[in-house]
Amino acid sequence: MASKPVGFVLGMLTLLAVLPAGSAQAAPPPAHMKEYAITVDATTLHPPTRWQVPGITPMIMTMDPDSTEAYATTERRELKLKPGSYKFGTFTFDFPFQVTLDGKLDFAQSLDQCVAGRGTQMLMVTCSRMYPYGGKREYDYK
Repeated sequence: MASKPVGFVLGMLTLLAVLPAGSAQAAPPPAHMKEYAITVDATTLHPPTRWQVPGITPMIMTMDPDSTEAYATTERRELKLKPGSYKFGTFTFDFPFQVTLDGKLDFAQSLDQCVAGRGTQMLMVTCSRMYPYGGKREYDYK
């Protein structure tokens, strides 16, 4: 295999020497790889409980409730999330939500009475139990 001519190598070294520092920075990551700071606020839940976002936070179902590292609803938490689909869950309910390519939250409108923050970066959970179906029962127990 032939080596590069000396003139080529010297030319490349000269070019690198005259470039301003920092001009060879990498391009920003594509939108689907960028992480966004999403704040989860479930502090209004009573009684307080533990919560999770599977794959992101410590799991609540696999640990001792007294010594778990899972997050408590007594404080807000900031998560670094890439665009995509996620699920928020406690011991009594869960629901899906999405982070859009521009880092904003989205979720089903049927959750609006218990979840707020659509179009923002703050997911606010206000109900201890969720019943997304708001229609009439098909039958009554007698």
